Amino acid sequence: MSEEQVQSMTDGMHIIVDALKKNDIDTIYGLVGIPVTDLARHAQAQGIRFIGFRHEQSAGNAAAISGYLTQKPGICLTVSAPGFLNGLVALANATTNGFPMIQISGSSDRAIIDLQQGDYEELDQMNAAKPFVKAAYRVNKPEDIGIALARAIRAAVSGRPGGVYLDLTTEVLGAAMDKEAAAQSTFRIEDPAPRQIPSEESVRKALKLLSEAQKPLVILGKGAAYAQADSAIRAFIEKTGIPFLPMSMAKGLLPDDHPQSAAAARSFVLANADVVMLLGARLNWLLAHGKGKNWSPQTRFIQLDIEPEEIDSNRPISAPVVGDIVSSMDALLKQLPTQPITPQKQWIADVASKKAVNVAKMTAKLNGDPSPMGYFSALRTIRDVLAQYKDVYLVNEGANTLDNARNIIDMYEPRKRLDTGTWGVMGIGMGYAIGAAISSGKPVVAIEGDSAFGFSGMELETICRFNLPITILVFNNGGVYRGDDVNRHGDHDPAPTSLLQSARYDRLIEAFGGVGYHATTTAEVKNALLAGLTSQKPTLINCVINPAIGTESGHLTNLNPKSAAK
Repeated sequence: MSEEQVQSMTDGMHIIVDALKKNDIDTIYGLVGIPVTDLARHAQAQGIRFIGFRHEQSAGNAAAISGYLTQKPGICLTVSAPGFLNGLVALANATTNGFPMIQISGSSDRAIIDLQQGDYEELDQMNAAKPFVKAAYRVNKPEDIGIALARAIRAAVSGRPGGVYLDLTTEVLGAAMDKEAAAQSTFRIEDPAPRQIPSEESVRKALKLLSEAQKPLVILGKGAAYAQADSAIRAFIEKTGIPFLPMSMAKGLLPDDHPQSAAAARSFVLANADVVMLLGARLNWLLAHGKGKNWSPQTRFIQLDIEPEEIDSNRPISAPVVGDIVSSMDALLKQLPTQPITPQKQWIADVASKKAVNVAKMTAKLNGDPSPMGYFSALRTIRDVLAQYKDVYLVNEGANTLDNARNIIDMYEPRKRLDTGTWGVMGIGMGYAIGAAISSGKPVVAIEGDSAFGFSGMELETICRFNLPITILVFNNGGVYRGDDVNRHGDHDPAPTSLLQSARYDRLIEAFGGVGYHATTTAEVKNALLAGLTSQKPTLINCVINPAIGTESGHLTNLNPKSAAK
């Protein structure tokens, strides 16, 4: 082949990069190795930012949360087999939570894999991914890369968003193709997430049911937050006067200090509401499936969801409104003048009264300042600081650390609270923090249980390498749930829930050039957090918490069965 012919050719690695650029993908999260290292280099050369991680699961989490924040699919790039499997955990979590994400993985020679002849990192990755994603595609010819990416993007963002797997074989990555033909094979897709308009009749029925309600309640889910219909949602709630209850990642759609917020009276409103509107929320385990002692069997439900199959998943839905949240809210507001909605005055007064009682109880807990610190005193301190930084993204994971922070730290802006979501999975912390910092350019505060931090703690090096404005607070009580458990067997091994109480997590970040603080008092926590937010340098605060506090499984003790054996 002549030099002129060589210069007229390209390969699969360049084609996928060109296809990504045509669809406004400007960032790839991943970890390089065989066979995708040069793909990452080509992406950088073409102006796509490559954020290299220490573990594919964290890269996938960063891609997933980027998709949630931007409504564009976050891209995660991994190597084959074990690297693919590491990323698959985050991809499955993205699908479960409704986050648009595409995992692109290199894979080994198909002919050898199909005959199970023992190729390098041999694994049928596409079929392994299928149970955990919205769609999975494999590309075997370079001329199909453009159409494959288009299908992956459309699958990731249309309908209920989710994870998509795109398998690029080693052969296709290295395959040669004429540049002009390759350029014609890639394209920018049009309207990848078309609006889904609800029927007018379903909207009328929903409003009629609300107009008949005496004790209505709106539950806001992260689907509502993802939709970015913020002004319409706020207008509807304020015009109707209905109390609202935000799920954890919907906090901030309306500020937590809004007078209609029923968060401080959660149990009361769930048990007593006669009509509940689920707005981008699902009746899954996070809402006790709409059953049991937490719910009245007489409650009637309205559900706004883009996925028809979600309707009637646990309780009969009296008024389903199937469509995208933006279109559904527009339709509700348009028809609202025809159906006056007036919650019972006594209902509003009862909710306010219950809120006041619970707020007083929480205030009493928060006002203490014990030594060593407890969850409440440390979180109160963080809450007071963050009230001055309302645009900061808050990442939160752990058991007690998660549950208590969700109840204590107020959110004022939408999509600023990022936590363990539908699965309640630990290990999202550093990936979400990095993804939020990269996609927004704004400061991030991550509040981590010491056990949860361990899943992704090595990404401190990634945070420092990219000099990201992330401040991490590790609630260090020396254990999973709590740090004072003992080995019941009596030998010298630590208890199953034990971690090192003497751990100095602050020194980990110092090893990578970040700033570490060791905090044993609320004053030290406050000063260190302010320093981290002011400097916007990678910062970790080791918050020493009393090892004797904390409950097993946080608020989910009932889901962790106890052995009957003595």
